[in-house]
Amino acid sequence: MRVLDADAVAAFGPAAAVRAITDALRGGLDPAGDPPRTAVGLSNGQFLLMPSEVPAAAGVKVVAVAPGNPARGLPRIQATYLLLDRETLALRAVLDGTALTTLRTPAVSVAAVLPALPDRPLRVAVVGAGPQAVGHVATLAAVRPLAGATHLVRDPSRTPLAAVRLGSADADAALRAADVVVCATSARSPVFDSALLRDDAVVVAVGSHEPDARELDAALLGRATVVVEDVATALREAGDVVLAIAEGALTVDDLVLVRDVVTGAVPLPTDRPLVVKSVGMSWQDLVVAEAVVAGEAAGR
Repeated sequence: MRVLDADAVAAFGPAAAVRAITDALRGGLDPAGDPPRTAVGLSNGQFLLMPSEVPAAAGVKVVAVAPGNPARGLPRIQATYLLLDRETLALRAVLDGTALTTLRTPAVSVAAVLPALPDRPLRVAVVGAGPQAVGHVATLAAVRPLAGATHLVRDPSRTPLAAVRLGSADADAALRAADVVVCATSARSPVFDSALLRDDAVVVAVGSHEPDARELDAALLGRATVVVEDVATALREAGDVVLAIAEGALTVDDLVLVRDVVTGAVPLPTDRPLVVKSVGMSWQDLVVAEAVVAGEAAGR
């Protein structure tokens, strides 16, 4: 049984994580078969349990959410991943689950948008400055050259990154020019006016997994091709989608599956924006964790 810390997980690299997600979906993995995440209330927060299995392995991510931790100088969210043998359920490896989440989430986003990315240096606007914001830039840079990445935040003084204030003229200019827009925030309402975006913009939203929270307005989803991991999961957890449907801008039949985009079963229109709304699913952790452990063993 191996133990892989955050550095060992990150060393696998974003390009390899994108390949692991792509290979799994092209190999026939159906995200609809994934069990939903389970929340277990605790006196000082909650556990989120995310189990899954694929032909070669089983696993579960245990996420601990402690709302009081930031005041203690500790992370609000911490996670551990347990990788098991699928047949015997013997423990094969323990991975840093926080690093795994940081690696796999942008890998899913980039695998989904890759068919729509132009073959030229990309201009990227990122709403947010946390690990997922940084991770999405690194993963995009692993598959395409970047002409630049601009972080848009509510308060630039609170991040060491070079960032501009959301809602400023510079932020609006970055959104108008962006080939790719990434939203990775804790916002519960739209973070920008989607009228700023070009008709060929690619937009990724990963910041929420609650049905009443969203980062994107309904107008954008109404004029875009909207890609989700799984329809049932999106209708349960993706507030951007749920609220756009409730407001009449989108229908369930409009939703396109990540699997169908990655396999080429559904071609993407080129005359409208592309929105990929991800809430994070258990199969993604398992696919990348299995690949990380296999890669670490091969490198020994």
